[in-house]
Amino acid sequence: MSVTPIRIMGDPVLRTPAAPVVDFDKELHQLVADLTDTMHAAGGAGLAAPQIGVGLRVFTWYVDGEVGHLVNPDVVPVGEDVERDAEGCLSIPGYRFDCDRYLTVAATGWDMHGEPIRVEGSHKLARAIQHETDHLDGVLFVDRLDAEAREAALSVLAGAEWQGHPSYVPDGSPLPAPVVKVSPH
Repeated sequence: MSVTPIRIMGDPVLRTPAAPVVDFDKELHQLVADLTDTMHAAGGAGLAAPQIGVGLRVFTWYVDGEVGHLVNPDVVPVGEDVERDAEGCLSIPGYRFDCDRYLTVAATGWDMHGEPIRVEGSHKLARAIQHETDHLDGVLFVDRLDAEAREAALSVLAGAEWQGHPSYVPDGSPLPAPVVKVSPH
């Protein structure tokens, strides 16, 4: 098992767009294994390479018992339906905020062996794919909140116990994930 430290909000790697993968080699296979092991240890639904300090366009997911990964993803919404639900992030541990995401998406890309794949998902899988693709673009889910909700969320996060820490190593214990309701009123 190769559990890797997860970078925390504030680390510049989380705000830097990731580079496309060009070599589908042993190092990429190890990266996918590290992402998968770390995601499972942290109890997450997904993990992107920048979250473990690697600036490449790769992410893994674990939703409804299905484990997968995608390299160099291209994601498009299927339809216009949007769902608001509590969303969390392993790089913002212990907090969840209501965030709008497309209900259904289609993602194309490659697996770690360089074979093309297409994934279509709704609800949790669609949310995970959008969330992890955002990480590859240097975007955190709190950036997707409307202006007032984002300001309230950032105010709450300013007092988080992990502020000032660059990373943490998940130990297999689920992180507390209280849903924080922020009202624009």
